[in-house]
Amino acid sequence: MMTKLDGTWFDGMVEKFFGTPAFKLSRKEDPATSHQAAQAIDTTKMESLVYETIAAYGPDGCISDDVLAKLPFLPYSSVTARYKALIDKGFIEVIGTRKGISGRLQRVMRKVG
Repeated sequence: MMTKLDGTWFDGMVEKFFGTPAFKLSRKEDPATSHQAAQAIDTTKMESLVYETIAAYGPDGCISDDVLAKLPFLPYSSVTARYKALIDKGFIEVIGTRKGISGRLQRVMRKVG
């Protein structure tokens, strides 16, 4: 499935940039169900959806509450688990903190570049 990001900018090559290998999603000592779950998740699609959502907020960025509000059909942990991969790959950066719905500070993230 080609995402909006893929069709607009990468001409079907998103899989070269997004996605996390299943072996990085579970530990060796985890139960078999964890390994099965790691195989089942489409991290390429998830990372690109989260990236597109963060990028849409522009240079001022957004907090996790903003991203979760735009993706209510996805589980909390499926969304928040993508931030680290996107930061490590250099697609998004943390530019500060803002108060979230809970009153606690959350990282402000934005697209790099």
